[in-house]
Amino acid sequence: MAAPCAEDPSLERHFKGHRDAVTCVDFSINTKQLASGSMDSCLMVWHMKPQSRAYRFTGHKDAITCVNFSPSGHLLASGSRDKTVRIWVPNVKGESTAFRAHTATVRSVHFCSDGQSFVTASDDKTVKVWATHRQKFLFSLSQHINWVRCAKFSPDGRLIVSASDDKTVKLWDKSSRECVHSYCEHVHGGPCLSSFVTYVDFHPSGTCIAAAGMDNTVKVWDVRTHRLLQHLTDVLPLVHSAAVNGLSFHPSGNYLITASSDSTLKILDLMEGRLLYTLHGHQGPATTVAFSRTGEYFASGGSDEQVMVWKSNFDTIDHGEVMKVSRPPATLASSTGNLTVSILEQRLTLTEDKLKQCLENQQLIMQRATP
Repeated sequence: MAAPCAEDPSLERHFKGHRDAVTCVDFSINTKQLASGSMDSCLMVWHMKPQSRAYRFTGHKDAITCVNFSPSGHLLASGSRDKTVRIWVPNVKGESTAFRAHTATVRSVHFCSDGQSFVTASDDKTVKVWATHRQKFLFSLSQHINWVRCAKFSPDGRLIVSASDDKTVKLWDKSSRECVHSYCEHVHGGPCLSSFVTYVDFHPSGTCIAAAGMDNTVKVWDVRTHRLLQHLTDVLPLVHSAAVNGLSFHPSGNYLITASSDSTLKILDLMEGRLLYTLHGHQGPATTVAFSRTGEYFASGGSDEQVMVWKSNFDTIDHGEVMKVSRPPATLASSTGNLTVSILEQRLTLTEDKLKQCLENQQLIMQRATP
């Protein structure tokens, strides 16, 4: 067996404390904390600093299905099968406010990038948007005809994407509250959604979305043209051999990681359209995965009750270059708005160029594969 090289992902930490399957994980913005939720109804906040005690938060009356740190890291939201959402202060006291959010299981919770609002998705077939600090219900999006598994804001907060057991992924305009597109039957000649969609998220550029399916696939669409960019099982001989339960984009936009019921995590290079790594760590289904906000780490959870933290390693050079462009110094950003805009435009251009290059690579690969 070949020795792992320095660029390979490595298992850094192994957290034990949950008493049932882990359903969700999320890093705080400074990567000092990692939150995880479980079927055991407990929310754990783990400290990345060695020898620090974890916090165990109790309050939900049933399984926790989703967790998300606010952009500032000062708040933590969780959703549960008990139909409530709780907003926690992730410190030793673990104070929380609970409110009845839906009439059925809450499957997903996600803060907008400005932290002012968050979106929830539920088995009651609705997506709801809330004001964070007033914890006030704002409006519902209700065109799905089956359970809604996941809902996420776009990076700029203007769009919401939702995925449902009605086999559709819907794109919503937050200001008009209208569904602007439904990815379902044949989209521009692409394959239809043949199964339930378990998870969906935006690419960091906001220009495309990825959806994980019960049919073992991951599909990526351009949100501007609505074209299917990559049907990853067409490009790769084998992605997963069982349902894909979760996915996460690397902050650079160059990589996508997936978690599957086949017990593996897979890291895909989106630039070259190829499988980089298959990681074996969990015994039984890998249920959730998430990159840290910088991409230096990623965490995974499984039905084996384990939470694992991995060091990425593979992203060191690429991501460093992207971060130079995409992260202006805070002082400059606050004093000169124009500079921030120009840097953001630079970042978007950089990412779109990479996506274009990625598509060209895909076409070359498929041409070579065609006899």
